Amino acid sequence: MRATLNIPDDLMSQLLQITGEKSKTKALITAMQEFIRQKKIKELLELRGKIQIEDVTEELEKLELEEMKKDDQRWRDR
Repeated sequence: MRATLNIPDDLMSQLLQITGEKSKTKALITAMQEFIRQKKIKELLELRGKIQIEDVTEELEKLELEEMKKDDQRWRDR
């Protein structure tokens, strides 16, 4: 999408320096992505204590290990 924007030169200079990007387009994209990421994180953190999440990490790891063993056995049986 093309857009014409009036961005103060000093703000753009700071953005280029902070992002480390060489082009203005890449710097703006990087900044927008980071802004959106931070907003999403904030929204998730605001849910703390409002929803209950069950930790199933151990069960998933066990299932993954079992699947890996099955795959390994299939290769050995060939």
